Amino acid sequence: MERLSDLRLFIEAAMLGSFSAAGRKLGCSPAAASACIVRLETGLKVRLFERTTRQLRLTDEGKLFLSYSQRAVEQLNDVTELLRAGKDEIKGTITLTAPSDFGRNRLIGLLDRFRHDFPAINFILSLSDAAAPIGDDTDIAIRYGRPGDGAFTARKLADSHRVVCAAPGLLSQLSPPPAPVSLQALPAIVLVNALGIQEPWVYRNEGNMPQQMMVTPAYTTNDGDISHKWAILGYGFAYMPILDIREDLAAGRLVTVLDEYFIEPAPLYALYNRNKFQAPRIKRLLNFLLESLA
Repeated sequence: MERLSDLRLFIEAAMLGSFSAAGRKLGCSPAAASACIVRLETGLKVRLFERTTRQLRLTDEGKLFLSYSQRAVEQLNDVTELLRAGKDEIKGTITLTAPSDFGRNRLIGLLDRFRHDFPAINFILSLSDAAAPIGDDTDIAIRYGRPGDGAFTARKLADSHRVVCAAPGLLSQLSPPPAPVSLQALPAIVLVNALGIQEPWVYRNEGNMPQQMMVTPAYTTNDGDISHKWAILGYGFAYMPILDIREDLAAGRLVTVLDEYFIEPAPLYALYNRNKFQAPRIKRLLNFLLESLA
């Protein structure tokens, strides 16, 4: 328990940039706080902080130790919460990442419903269409497509596939494309990654083999939600997961084309670290998302 107290004080000192401030927050004197850090550094045989008269900053070793200390304290808090409160009490913070379109238009509503049932839950939500690595501080990462990272457990939330869609008004002005290659001569809304590289549109040829195709962009964005809105406004054809546009198809705001060709699966998965303790709140949210999206 003494080592745990040292870790907590180290984390607070790193966050606040002051031994004294960390000590006040945790109820100990500046001298005791300073002694705590010295005790940690002596035990680890490394210097965790660079000390000057003006500032206190972490060394490279301190930054590494901070990352692991935060995870250790978080996991201990989780298991302590589980043992004290029982399995039926759901509270704490859940950190999620998700694609921008799905996150803004579907996930936010689901999280609101979940929090209505469990008001002691807080969310930290990051939205991005970039295929970035999943951070150690992420509890649940929601992704389209089959996951390839074996370090994470993947749970399929819903089946989906990618389609080409457009606003009815745009289709009334243009002849419907008779084949996938016809899309190359029509206005298209293109999604690019963080490096500005266009994502290919994938269709199945007559031999049922997947083919990649690049289209000529009329509009380009790295945000799937913007691509979605531009498609509804009639700016061009868009290549999107059907799960994201299901309500628009039902309401007639969008229609799909060339459905016999664009059938590439893009199931929605929840990924979580297989080696990380899974608190009851994480399990409950995963089950809730599965039930809501299945």
